[in-house]
Amino acid sequence: MPREITAFSNPLIKRVRQLREKRHRKEEGLFLAEGLRILTEAREAGRLPEFLFFARDNAHHPLVRALVADTEAAGGDAIETNADILSKLSGKDNPGAVVGVYPEFGPALDDLDRSTAPIWLVAERLRDPGNLGTILRTGDATGAGGLILIDDCVDPFSVEAVRASMGALFTVPVVRTSWDAFQPWLRSGPGQLVGLSLDTDHDYQVPRYDAPTFLLTGNEAQGMPDFMAAECDLLVKIPMLGKADSLNAAVATAVMAYEVLNQQRCG
Repeated sequence: MPREITAFSNPLIKRVRQLREKRHRKEEGLFLAEGLRILTEAREAGRLPEFLFFARDNAHHPLVRALVADTEAAGGDAIETNADILSKLSGKDNPGAVVGVYPEFGPALDDLDRSTAPIWLVAERLRDPGNLGTILRTGDATGAGGLILIDDCVDPFSVEAVRASMGALFTVPVVRTSWDAFQPWLRSGPGQLVGLSLDTDHDYQVPRYDAPTFLLTGNEAQGMPDFMAAECDLLVKIPMLGKADSLNAAVATAVMAYEVLNQQRCG
């Protein structure tokens, strides 16, 4: 049976609230996810929280009941609370019906099987959690095998990135690695590395992309370094017909991913 916590001074509430900070997430190996849709996506992907907080006003919602039952069956702790506590945990004035605390997860680079998907997303020094979450959603939508984060990227388990992913964090494998590890791994098997670049005349719709295609998106402000661009099998550019010189990193990744997907669908 769920227990009840309604006091802000409760040690567990203080502990969970600290997970909004990267240092505490790293120390505990835990992260926060908030909202009924995201937690349901996680449950359907086979991931259940160690701690599940839910508002008593939503206790009889069928999805909340399913989350409570499955969390407890897996040995987790379901905790009934109120909207004020949920707001304190999530950092939102209008919190969702549930907040979950999950152990961090993710495969190592060597665990990936590139033959399982024709599209893979790669991002280097991605700094914006909203972009990371949106790229994860694109990966889920296009059937990408995973997202490979190169070098100093934003934490995929930050509250903002998890929220922006809308549950895709639980469905798209995320690997954090370095360029020095990624480059030899990539060349140890099949795979075409395609970089999105402003410094090329190759229109993104002209080439034929070979599976598996690894789409490399550079840093939002600086783009990818020259040495990474030199390692790409192909650099392509999305036409810009207005005054802006480039698309948002997450939007550009989505445009490219769907071009690759459409080519594969059309044979």
